Amino acid sequence: MPRSNDTRTGTTAGRAASTSRRRALRREAPSTVGLLADAGDFAAMRHYRSFTFDDHRDYLHHVDGLLRSLTAQGIHTTVALFDPAEYAEYCAEHGIDPDTPEGRTRFTAELAGTGAALPHAGRPIGELAPLLVDEAVRQATWEYAAGLLSGVGNCADCGEDIGTASLRRAADALDRLVARAGPGHHHLVCSVPTEGEQLVAALTQTRADGSPHIGGRESLDFVTVLAAGLALGGPGGLVLRSTSDGPGPRDRVHGWRLDRGRLVPLSAAAVFNAYCTDADTGEPVPPEPGVEYCPGYEVDEPGLPH
Repeated sequence: MPRSNDTRTGTTAGRAASTSRRRALRREAPSTVGLLADAGDFAAMRHYRSFTFDDHRDYLHHVDGLLRSLTAQGIHTTVALFDPAEYAEYCAEHGIDPDTPEGRTRFTAELAGTGAALPHAGRPIGELAPLLVDEAVRQATWEYAAGLLSGVGNCADCGEDIGTASLRRAADALDRLVARAGPGHHHLVCSVPTEGEQLVAALTQTRADGSPHIGGRESLDFVTVLAAGLALGGPGGLVLRSTSDGPGPRDRVHGWRLDRGRLVPLSAAAVFNAYCTDADTGEPVPPEPGVEYCPGYEVDEPGLPH
């Protein structure tokens, strides 16, 4: 029996409504895109026959197009750094054939919660890729420093966990560093050499009148690296550069060295020498105009460190 026009119209309207609902749901389903930001990592993936790209720049161009398309559809997209070595380990551990799109999809889905990842937020791929690499370095630094703290053990005198005590001391030291620097924009860098690698953490804080507000992921990273330096008791250094809009020199630089679990203020001459010496060649470099090289100030509270 032939259908009436009303029936056909109703069916078409129903399909249109169903399609519209699926599109609405799609906008609420987040996406994760694995990115081979490094040319070496891209070359490693070319060993898989199912990975069809053969030029890294062309690959980045197409990833950029995909991200723009997802954003245009209103889909929240996270970009995660894809590491071929970790991918191979993941496939071996889970019994997955690595030479399949399905394998790469499963691994990428895992990265959203465990790996270095950033929201797309409309950035072009040329800006996003280096930020993603920096995020991976930041995450690896924090994990390494946290691992060092967890393995230090307990104080022989009082039995307190040294890692926990060092985290507390580092957080208190950061509060005092920024509070005693006064109002302005403050950039801090802490460097701690360890047996495995050089740990470096940077933090930017703005303090208006009153107490500084310190918090967030960047602060946690900085405190963890500083705590590792305090707990290990070895060498290290910390520099604070303050920028203000008031009279006098626009920038002031203060410095400290880590020595046997304490932050020891550097003299103005030592800060000048550190800033005005090329780290690679050891040759002197001209001082920056408008910068005052200042001694460090007392940060540690009285008492012996663990």
